[in-house]
Amino acid sequence: MSFFDKLRTQKLLSFTLILFTLCLGVVIGTLITSGVKAARDTTPAPGATPLVIPNPVELSTAFSQIAKEVEPSVVNISTTYNPKPARSRMQRRGQQATPPDEDDNGQGGGMDEFFYRFFGNPFGGTTPEMPDRGSQALGSGVVIDRAGYILTNNHVVDKADRIQVKFTGDPMQYDAKVVGVDAPTDLAVIRVEGKSSLAPAKIGNSDAVQVGDWAVAIGSPFGFQATVTAGIISAKERDVDLSSQYQHFLQTDAAINPGNSGGPLLNIRGEVIGINTAIASRSGGYQGIGFALPINTAAQVYNQIIKTGKVVRGSIGIKFTPSDTDRARALLKANGLAEGVFVQEVPAGGPAEKAGIQPGDIIVSLNGKPVRDGSQLVNTISTTPVGTPVELGVVRDGKHQNFKVLVGDLAQVFPEDFGGPEQPGTEKPEGSAVSFGMSITNLTPQRRQTLGLKQGGGVLISSVEPNSFADDIGLAPNDILTSINRHTVNTVDDVTRLRSTLKPGDAVQLQVLRKDQGRNGEWTQQFVAGILPSNPK
Repeated sequence: MSFFDKLRTQKLLSFTLILFTLCLGVVIGTLITSGVKAARDTTPAPGATPLVIPNPVELSTAFSQIAKEVEPSVVNISTTYNPKPARSRMQRRGQQATPPDEDDNGQGGGMDEFFYRFFGNPFGGTTPEMPDRGSQALGSGVVIDRAGYILTNNHVVDKADRIQVKFTGDPMQYDAKVVGVDAPTDLAVIRVEGKSSLAPAKIGNSDAVQVGDWAVAIGSPFGFQATVTAGIISAKERDVDLSSQYQHFLQTDAAINPGNSGGPLLNIRGEVIGINTAIASRSGGYQGIGFALPINTAAQVYNQIIKTGKVVRGSIGIKFTPSDTDRARALLKANGLAEGVFVQEVPAGGPAEKAGIQPGDIIVSLNGKPVRDGSQLVNTISTTPVGTPVELGVVRDGKHQNFKVLVGDLAQVFPEDFGGPEQPGTEKPEGSAVSFGMSITNLTPQRRQTLGLKQGGGVLISSVEPNSFADDIGLAPNDILTSINRHTVNTVDDVTRLRSTLKPGDAVQLQVLRKDQGRNGEWTQQFVAGILPSNPK
């Protein structure tokens, strides 16, 4: 074998040895790697790092501190209504249920379609006509005096046969009694019995509240006691129901629901700035719009109730066109005015009529100070002591006059609004069911003299419902209705009797007297007519 052959054989053996070594290494490495992978696959969370709980550190304590301080002052109120006497089959058949999407007054549409007060029923709705069997309702309240006095909503306790109060952390229920209520503001004061060591909430000043401030609500929504929610003040002086002249709400987006009614709305210092009263909701639940009566108003009501058991408000005895409506602005502009209160109706026997105020007058000043609108007038007069004389500046037929009016008691001037008896010398206006959608009153000699009406007979049309039969045929407030289908009308009873003889589809001719402003205010005779619809108002 030559030298070169030996060298070639040696290289081949070396190469073969190296290749065998490499292959053996690959095999061994693969076996090792597979074993490690198999071991690793037995771990439930590959690559996970254990969590470490940090030491307790207080973050924002504002809301939690409010909850700790105020929760002992917020109560859950449950009311019980005893069974009503059995009704006849005809009565039960005639009773209609209130649709769930209507407000407390049964009015649907627009804002009223989703305006709810927080009745204790956890599914919303008003305090209903009591069913044949006993029922219960839930609401909230806030302790404001160590002697056991609690502020809540009137609708939470209205007509209840038994009221019970439950405190946070206390399994017992305590009986409570009504001290006094105020329907115009929907407030009530109750007193709990048998509970000691009460913690009254701190009272704030709602006038200091600004839009955008923090707001905290505490109550028992849907029966869940001591529920705390937070938001901001969304608006102030919110008038939801234009007929409620004493309810100018704080609006908030703090989550409040049925059952929160009567509970407190608080500022960031834990002070009560309002009493939660209503929500705007198409479903009956939270949609970010809640309303609370300002605590400054509630405090005035509370102070009168604990002193006298009731709330007395002053009144001059007028009904006016809401000042923020297009109609009011048009009436003012037609008389060359930018501000003032247009007098729509002057009830007979009231302070304003006795002083000589007439429908169509525009009140522009009170005790020498300008009157901007109806809210300002009501707020001032309502807090004026009964029996106080005030001077009203009035524009009538373009001329300025002054009248001295003696402030009366609102509940006596408008007893029908408070469920009281009519005052002597006045007649309650007939309802729309007998008067085609218009309110009517008898004409007293004093009223005839005030109106400058020399003709006898007739009744005064004091108001006309929009879109009613009376409105459609052109009747207007302050018209004098003198005949129906050529039958003379002298009293409200005459209208009731004649209306009862008519049926849908009948033709009706009405004769009225109307003041002609173009003829020195003379009363002129006019005729209006129409066909009664199937359901005339």
